[in-house]
Amino acid sequence: MTPTSILVLIIIYFGFLFAISYFVSKNNNDNNAFFKANKNSKWYLVAFGMIGTAISGITFISVPGEVGNPDLQFKYFQFVIGCAVGFIVVAKLLLPLYYRMNLTSIYSYIEQRLGLVSYKTAATIFLIGRTVGSSFRLYLVVFVLQRYVFDFYNIPFAITVLVSLALIFAYTYRGGLKTIIITDTLQTFFLISSVFLTLFFVCKSLNLSFFEAFEEIKTSNYSKVFFFEDPLKGTYFWKQILGGMFVTIATVGLDQDLMQKNLSCKNIKEAQKNMFTFTGIFVLINIFFLSVGALLYLYANKNGIAIPIDLITGKPRTDLLFPEIAFKHLSIIPSIVFLLGLTAATFATTDSALTALTTSFCVDFLGMDKAENQNKSNTIKTRHFVHVGFSILMFLVIIIFNSINDASVVSMIFKIASYTYGPLLGLYSFGLFVKSKTVKDKFVPLICLISPAICFAITQNTKLLFGDYVIDNELIILNGLLTFVGLFLISKPATNKTDF
Repeated sequence: MTPTSILVLIIIYFGFLFAISYFVSKNNNDNNAFFKANKNSKWYLVAFGMIGTAISGITFISVPGEVGNPDLQFKYFQFVIGCAVGFIVVAKLLLPLYYRMNLTSIYSYIEQRLGLVSYKTAATIFLIGRTVGSSFRLYLVVFVLQRYVFDFYNIPFAITVLVSLALIFAYTYRGGLKTIIITDTLQTFFLISSVFLTLFFVCKSLNLSFFEAFEEIKTSNYSKVFFFEDPLKGTYFWKQILGGMFVTIATVGLDQDLMQKNLSCKNIKEAQKNMFTFTGIFVLINIFFLSVGALLYLYANKNGIAIPIDLITGKPRTDLLFPEIAFKHLSIIPSIVFLLGLTAATFATTDSALTALTTSFCVDFLGMDKAENQNKSNTIKTRHFVHVGFSILMFLVIIIFNSINDASVVSMIFKIASYTYGPLLGLYSFGLFVKSKTVKDKFVPLICLISPAICFAITQNTKLLFGDYVIDNELIILNGLLTFVGLFLISKPATNKTDF
């Protein structure tokens, strides 16, 4: 597939998104539509669209790429099982709380439970964590497009990033969540179709039926799922299960992005129905992603295809194997399928994040949900400026990350989540489970800085402290626990009994 044909396809793809955005927000682009989608979203559209938001280009490229590591293989599925448990906890514990309090921003709970400074701290943690995490996710797809398209035209990486963010801004700034619900549904359709069609085309290239492919994967060196042998390693089953569970509770249940979609449903029953449906699809689609990874390595071995080398670091990049095979070794149709899937996965995540960041800042710091008496036109203009501001911030993060990156993007994403969302886990745990106490509000930011700092110091000295024990996804549990203990140490008896 030539760079020009890839570029034309991307232009057509965004043309569809712009058309959807125009018709959805044509007669309604106020703050209620932007923040809450008028509280009228269909649960099945939210459930389906959330798949694209939750999976992103990271899963699409990096997860299949890591299957080839003999120490990892299908290890990621253990994490997925933990995620499924986490989604159920969110649906049963957190969603009822958010609906009962009728929240626009989920961090308003912290204000009512712990205080204003705690509330601003929680919102700030989200803004930092989601900006960095979403920037890293977008970085991966832009990196791929740069290598396979824009380098051909000698276009600098920074321009590629800027154009990508400008396109996302253009179709989200008016309709916000109301637009995102529809566009993410379309993009998830492309994503899921891409996974199944990729399996079909790779099986066809290997002259395998689906049943034969299943047997090939099962008997290959890539299909080990459960790792019970060594509790010291990061791949150990229970570490992955617990890590997946708590990462999900923190990055989904305590994240304005994914919760904003759930809160746009009519009522709690529809929101929970959405979460349960989403969980089933999420588990199933990840099985297929891992299967794609195994088949890609079988195809590469059969055809003598080497893992691509990073042009900057000179190291192998497993997350480039999928695009390498799709663009250079399969026919035009599989290449188109791959590109649509990658684009859909990444932009469904980024457009949703940009909308959530704008919502959080406008509600948590500018008080737009309480702006009944403010000039409607002025608040919409301010919202547009905030939207632009976060687009620029994401651009800067991607440029910085591109200059220093020397690790797998998928592992970097989870490291960032462990450091940024750990304090949120501690804050909400304290608020929910220690009813008889509140905190000395002004000291909360200090606790939320000290806990990640201690975690970082521990990870830098694991050999000295724990010998061969490897800290993996359970880092977020440690971070949340340290925050919880710190909050308890600065707590005082609550003056008023709370029901939430």
